[in-house]
Amino acid sequence: MIRIGVIGVGAWGVNHIRAITAERGCELVAVADPDDNALARVQSLAPSARRTRDPDQLLASADIDAVVIASPAPTHPRLACAAFAAGKHVLVEKPLAMTTADALAVEAAALDANKIGMVGHLMLYHPAVLRLRELLVSGALGSLYYLHSTRVNLGRLRRDENALWSFGPHDLSMIQFLVGRSPTSVAARGLSVLQQGVEDVVFLTLRYATGEIAHVHLSWLNPRKERRLTLVCSKKMAEFDDVATDKLRIYDKGYDRPPEFAEYAEYLSLRDGDVFIPQIAMQEPLALQLRHFLDCIEHRKTPTTNLRDAVMLTAILEAAQRSLKLDGTPIEISASSR
Repeated sequence: MIRIGVIGVGAWGVNHIRAITAERGCELVAVADPDDNALARVQSLAPSARRTRDPDQLLASADIDAVVIASPAPTHPRLACAAFAAGKHVLVEKPLAMTTADALAVEAAALDANKIGMVGHLMLYHPAVLRLRELLVSGALGSLYYLHSTRVNLGRLRRDENALWSFGPHDLSMIQFLVGRSPTSVAARGLSVLQQGVEDVVFLTLRYATGEIAHVHLSWLNPRKERRLTLVCSKKMAEFDDVATDKLRIYDKGYDRPPEFAEYAEYLSLRDGDVFIPQIAMQEPLALQLRHFLDCIEHRKTPTTNLRDAVMLTAILEAAQRSLKLDGTPIEISASSR
């Protein structure tokens, strides 16, 4: 029985609490949040869990083996480092940090403590994303040409992070997971409509050394909710739509040409075939993520969403933020981060 504490019990922290209390093999021991009203809401979900306004008090508890950090993003590095120093395993929500330097500090703290460190890149535990990766790795889709991702909504305003840092980790983590490598450069443009200096809408373009390109649209100022990732490949195309009932569709569409005429466009022929909807056994990604965390602790395994990958993702986000301030100037991703 792995004993867990949760730091931050806002809208997403409550979801973590729900998942922990429903999961066998772990126990929710304590929660921490500076907001008394937030702590009061936990009473009905976890009546036996201790409640405190002080996260350091939670971290000092000897009866806690692991912590879930779901506090505001700027607090993640300090709390994660303090948790490792206290001898706890850590699952920290995305983004891991707001700078690459802070992300590296968290990684170093985990290594010093010899504890499991994992980041809540939730979409990498989505069954449809896992199936999509299987199809891509197996060669069933052919060679990847480009990806296009859309994550937009008419949603809640954020003041401590813009659309890039709030939504971007979801899509960038999926793209990293599918492509299997980091981009060489990123360019970003955005617009601050509702709050000065906080971009409500961001467009990203990532380029890879092997020729692929990825485009990402992020916004909480949009008429309807969309969560869609499209892969265009040489054999087939695929679309993951997290809002739709059928999460994954495979399109037998594209252009073919005889290999002996590879240089001649006039020999291209349009292929407009069937649409295939794979049968996917859906499970809640948050529950799957928690089980993976527990399994990594028990068997000393490196998590799928590990700190090394999170450091690289933070470097991409930081470069994109610099590009935003330079109105779309491409920023190279350092080789050390890749």
